[in-house]
Amino acid sequence: MTYRSTKECVNDLERHGHLVRISQEVDPDLEMAAIQRRVYAAGGGAVLFENVKGSPFPAVSNLFGTEARTRFIFRKTLSRTKDAVAIKADPAGALRTFWKYWKAPFTGLLSLPKRVSCLPVMACETTIDKLPWIKSWPDDGGPFITLPQVYSEDPDHPGVMHSNIGMYRVQMAGNDYKTNQEIGLHYQIHRGIGVHHTAAVRRGEKLNVAIFVGGPPAHTFSAVMPLPEGLPEVVFAGMLAGRRFRYGKYKNWTVAADADFCILGTIDPATTKPEGPFGDHLGYYSLKHEFPVMTVEKVFHRKDAVWPFTVVGRPPQEDTTFGAMIHELTKPMVPVSLPGVKAMHAVDVAGVHPLLLAIGSERYVPYAKERQPQEILTQANAILGFNQASLAKYLLIAARQDNESLELHDEMGFISHMLERVDWARDLHFQTKTTMDTLDYSGESVNAGSKLVIAAAGSVKRRLDKTIPGDFKLPISELKTQGARMAAPGIMVVGAGEFKSYDQTAVDMKEFCDGLKLPVGIPLVVVVDDSEFAVANSANWLWVTFTRSNPSHDIYGVDAFTEHKHWGCRGALVIDARVKPHHAPALIERLAVTERVEREFAWIWNDNTKSGGHS
Repeated sequence: MTYRSTKECVNDLERHGHLVRISQEVDPDLEMAAIQRRVYAAGGGAVLFENVKGSPFPAVSNLFGTEARTRFIFRKTLSRTKDAVAIKADPAGALRTFWKYWKAPFTGLLSLPKRVSCLPVMACETTIDKLPWIKSWPDDGGPFITLPQVYSEDPDHPGVMHSNIGMYRVQMAGNDYKTNQEIGLHYQIHRGIGVHHTAAVRRGEKLNVAIFVGGPPAHTFSAVMPLPEGLPEVVFAGMLAGRRFRYGKYKNWTVAADADFCILGTIDPATTKPEGPFGDHLGYYSLKHEFPVMTVEKVFHRKDAVWPFTVVGRPPQEDTTFGAMIHELTKPMVPVSLPGVKAMHAVDVAGVHPLLLAIGSERYVPYAKERQPQEILTQANAILGFNQASLAKYLLIAARQDNESLELHDEMGFISHMLERVDWARDLHFQTKTTMDTLDYSGESVNAGSKLVIAAAGSVKRRLDKTIPGDFKLPISELKTQGARMAAPGIMVVGAGEFKSYDQTAVDMKEFCDGLKLPVGIPLVVVVDDSEFAVANSANWLWVTFTRSNPSHDIYGVDAFTEHKHWGCRGALVIDARVKPHHAPALIERLAVTERVEREFAWIWNDNTKSGGHS
């Protein structure tokens, strides 16, 4: 099935029982987002909001809420798109197995963008304040577009084949923005649009930008794909849609003909304004910072326009499905781009970028009596320079030779494998004073923090304990510890008092570590604010541990030492994963909205038949 608009996709989903309609008026201020979060958690279907308060346009969420539904939407094109990406990643390998990929070149040729004169998206004109002003979390700085396709072209080489489509959140109002005249674009300078922005700065020009919303779902998906060099998003969008990316021109802007909505404007490279806060996918707010401003020229929409949106927050959310599909599509790129690396997995429940797991090959010195991390350290450096993997804060890499059946998606099993083999005196490799994901506030300041590679290879060094010894006592210290619990084999969680300052914590942690007497079967200790919450399930432990710690500042150890600028410890590693004063606040719903939504709309997520939960 190929779709020319969001409405065609919505109708197809409804015919096959994957969609529920809400006819009563729903407030886009917090209510729609609260409904979406609950429908997603229940595994429900797509939700069509037919009556959005304050807007004439219907809106749809949860289109990609399950992998099954995403596969259903792309059921006719997913397989050949995977083949095309595989060829792009490894042309030589494809030639060796040409019988498998013989259709792929035709897929590529039939996916080239097509200029057309008929532009359904320009049928009607509106203003920013008539769009669904969806606000997801109470402290968001205003309403945001959460599924935008932000289109720009290289000022030095204009044209659709030198374009970038990225999903950069768009703030429609609030802060200092002039209503209907200005909107905020949140993007980092290393993104594709950042290259175009840089060129515009050099040329002293404004950058023309078009924001598309809706259209074929493949266009939305293309905006989040990390594609191989030389494969523009417009081509990928055509492949996945099964329909060439159709475009036309309005003055100097390129317009996606099939989009539901199109916002045209310019960015003055010298102008920024505060953007945010925004409840983000790590489960915390990204705070208010200066970002580029787009001056709005025109807002167009098609006659049957439907506004697609998503909601992000502490994972898993709908963007989890994006991540799973991206991993499936880009999997062939990993061994070609990163020789020796067998697989990578950004851990969704840990916020994606804070924790990256990898399996590599340890083939150096095969005659050595005992395997140790060598080649996988080379591979770790390559990973930290590869595409979005460069944003990883903690990278845990293991040697495939130690366990051929090691599975990355069993996160706690993988961590147990690491803890059985790691040598804390040797296998910790820090990068300090480096860049960090903009959305991660565990570092010293925005964009600034540290990274830690933990590499493990060789035979088992210890068996992991599942329980705390009966005679164990926490040391008396100024940490004001509140009891110890096991989160998983070999991992002890300790509740502690409120974090004060790094200077004070350094003293308190030394006192704590000096008095900590643990068996070798408990090699990892995590200090938290709420130990009961942290050990309730593995998702809680992963989220707390890796989103609330900055390796260079928050890692301590029993019998720690520094030798020729290498830091390690001979006893247990200790991570301070308490909330720090500079951290962004966690996302919490507004109680009155929660109560209303659960009172008025629970039928949507409680009845899987009506909500399309069987998808």
